[in-house]
Amino acid sequence: MTESVVLPPVLVMGVSGSGKSTIGQALADALAARSEPSVFVDADDLHPAANKEKMRQGIPLTDEDRWPWLDACAARIASVEAGGSRCVMANSALKRVYRDRLRAAAPGLVIAFLDGSHDLIAERQSHRHHEYMPTSLLDSQFATLERPEPDEAAVTVSIEGSVDDTVTAILAALQVTSG
Repeated sequence: MTESVVLPPVLVMGVSGSGKSTIGQALADALAARSEPSVFVDADDLHPAANKEKMRQGIPLTDEDRWPWLDACAARIASVEAGGSRCVMANSALKRVYRDRLRAAAPGLVIAFLDGSHDLIAERQSHRHHEYMPTSLLDSQFATLERPEPDEAAVTVSIEGSVDDTVTAILAALQVTSG
């Protein structure tokens, strides 16, 4: 009897408005179409009500606000993997220490950093409504952002193209990082 190998989880990260949820869902769908069992998780769904309310009021979260949320994200990744599927998680993970916390629970974590200019993301945000993330927090998101380092098993992908272009670039990078 052969054991199925669960491929490493993928963290789709970037500032608010970079397309994490859209790209993450499309990536999970593309992986599933290639017969790689994958589950999409939007980390926004794991925020406690207090965090959502703070952001709704335009107040940036502190590290102390984020630790329990990051722990819930790590637990969800582990749960998806325990079920035999690859987890694709959309999560801002703006700081290295946040990604390290997730990596502690999922050592094989592969990062897809969605990279775009402030102007491009602000333009995209102007055409969408988010339940609790006002566009006024975009500046704090960019101020907090620590781009992934070379040792983080990360690929940086431009968001200037289509969703399909972005997913194709991530899939190509996964071929390199996963085997």
